[in-house]
Amino acid sequence: MKKLLVYLRDYKKETVLAPLFKMLEATFELFVPLVMAAIIDRGIGGGNAAYVWRMGGLLVALGVIGLVCSITAQYYAAKAAVGFSTKLKHALFAHIQSLSFTEIDTLGTSTMITRMTSDVNQAQNGVNMVLRLFLRSPFIVFGAMIMAFTIDVKAAFIFVVTIPLLSAVVFGIMMLTMPLYKKVQAGLDSVLGATRENLTGVRVIRAFNKEQEEIDSFEEKNNALAHMQLFVGKLSALTNPVTYIIINAATILLLYTGAVRVNEGTITQGEVVALVNYMSQILVELVKLANLIITITKALACANRIQNVFEIQSGMEWEKRVSGDTAEVSAEAYAVEFEHVHLAYAGAGAESLSDIDFRVKKGETVGIIGGTGSGKSSLVHMIPRFYDATRGFVKVDGRDVREYSMEELRHKIGMVPQKAVLFQGTIKENLLWGKEDATEEELWQAVETAQAKEFVGQKDGKLEFYIAQAGRNLSGGQRQRLTIARALVGQPEILILDDSASALDYATDAALRQAIGRMEGDTTVFIVSQRASSIRYADQIIVLDDGEMADIGTHEELLERCSVYQEIYYSQYPKEKEAQA
Repeated sequence: MKKLLVYLRDYKKETVLAPLFKMLEATFELFVPLVMAAIIDRGIGGGNAAYVWRMGGLLVALGVIGLVCSITAQYYAAKAAVGFSTKLKHALFAHIQSLSFTEIDTLGTSTMITRMTSDVNQAQNGVNMVLRLFLRSPFIVFGAMIMAFTIDVKAAFIFVVTIPLLSAVVFGIMMLTMPLYKKVQAGLDSVLGATRENLTGVRVIRAFNKEQEEIDSFEEKNNALAHMQLFVGKLSALTNPVTYIIINAATILLLYTGAVRVNEGTITQGEVVALVNYMSQILVELVKLANLIITITKALACANRIQNVFEIQSGMEWEKRVSGDTAEVSAEAYAVEFEHVHLAYAGAGAESLSDIDFRVKKGETVGIIGGTGSGKSSLVHMIPRFYDATRGFVKVDGRDVREYSMEELRHKIGMVPQKAVLFQGTIKENLLWGKEDATEEELWQAVETAQAKEFVGQKDGKLEFYIAQAGRNLSGGQRQRLTIARALVGQPEILILDDSASALDYATDAALRQAIGRMEGDTTVFIVSQRASSIRYADQIIVLDDGEMADIGTHEELLERCSVYQEIYYSQYPKEKEAQA
């Protein structure tokens, strides 16, 4: 939690004024029992009505001043807490964005969402409550004890015994519940993960009639979380009854001692009432303190979880370059080179790619084909440096990708991922991700090349057509064509199509490849596909088999000598095999 308090540094004034005004409110509150004692002893006991009215007015004044101080403190505390959570969310989101795919895969989506939302909110509540009550409650507790000593020393010793006993109960329960709240938040991660998986895969679940099994699985996780929350809630709930028992026992003892002291003539009746009021104040404040401790316990558990994310550093270090500072590219340099590249994912038992070695000239089209899980996507993900090679070198324009700044490398590459992802907003807003300052003409050119002009032109508003979240109001093929258009807007030097035309029919797929081939400039194209027809006319075809390069060459060369390619091709074109036979 200490490391997260750096996000409060812009709210130093608020963090000082909030507890200060709460202390002022507490100070005025401590004078109330003394005023009441004076009213009873001198006003009511002496029959002085004017004195009663005067002291009553003083009580009202103390209440109004205390209210103003309380509202002011609440305002500053809320401002500081909300500002803290805002800056913390910004920093946490920025940090997550800086992590490589390896760290994001390790953390998991559900736990990052929980930490960005629930955990930050708990930390915000903790900061708010600390600023409001952390100093006020102890101040009133010890202030009430000191004021009791000014009234009667013997009676005040009851306070001396009561306060440590109450503190032991409160802090003992806190120590028991703090680790349990961490487990509760981890359980919340599990429930959120199951919920997210079910909602994103609802069509698959219904297609296989697995609703009841998923409901049972969710209930099991949810019940486990509920039992955990109930257990820790019961422990926390012990705070109030135990503190009330101790306080009420102390009040009874105080009334008995006070009655004896009044009978002896040592103290007055008003002073006994003041002592009981101070004990009541201690009761109220310790109950508040107990609730505060529970809130702080939750906040600390959540803050530690947030801090754990901050402590995870990206395994990738990028070169720092001034914007626009790009190195000269040799005309003879290859567009992309893989020099004996190996890749093993974090926590994986074996390598996903082994000894990948090839070179691609500028302007060439490269097809990548292989069986499921052969490492096709892993290979192309290394070009924009989503993952780093565990051994070997990946080069772009003759330079190791690790020598580029992120902006420079990603500016060269247009990536169309395997899963078509569009964001909520207009078609134009989505396309501008490829190039922020793209003109209307450039957008339409990209749409036309991606074979999306026909359906975009039929939409209401055309480029201003509003896309729903995740592109749900578009078909799979339409989503894929718009993601391709988005990559083409930036006119990249290297275009990577990672099985991004799987939802397109053969005619549209062929038209798309022809349109890409006619683009201006020496664009190097990588096409990952399961269809042999999609890569048949590529300059080079890389055949992958279980993470290794089975062969590389043209369609005709591979069909003659590569058994893996033959198996894939003839499984899709059995008639050609029969014709040869």
